Amino acid sequence: MAEERTEILAGAAVLAVAIGFTVYAAQGAGLLADASASYPLTASFRSIEGISVGTDVRLAGVKVGTVTDVALNPATYFADATVSVRSDVLLPVDSTILVSSEGLLGGNFIELLPGGALETLEPGGEIEDTQGAVSLITLLLKFVGGEDSAPDAQP
Repeated sequence: MAEERTEILAGAAVLAVAIGFTVYAAQGAGLLADASASYPLTASFRSIEGISVGTDVRLAGVKVGTVTDVALNPATYFADATVSVRSDVLLPVDSTILVSSEGLLGGNFIELLPGGALETLEPGGEIEDTQGAVSLITLLLKFVGGEDSAPDAQP
């Protein structure tokens, strides 16, 4: 009887730890975030290579939101992205949104650069100043190929 009780207590302890770990992991991934504690913003990019739903949105290196939707705009052939930003982060209307990289081998994320305007973006507003992803391969090919922006001198 005592042996059964010990097994039940050990099983309950393992189950409690597993539930606690699951809740902790879900909070860290932003799956349990309160939807009312954030607001959506949209932006249209030339390229959002490396960005997908769930990608971090950062301001000054601090995660302040996530990418909630990515779609191709058939009229402009730009990538339309919707990001969810914490409600305590109020961005000026002249803010910039760009695709940044964590380094040569790191992943991409969305970075917000606040502007200086006094008016703030409303929920559902659009950030018009965007900068898409820069392809590392394209940059390397330009460097290796020696492309120069100045016209060649004529003899």
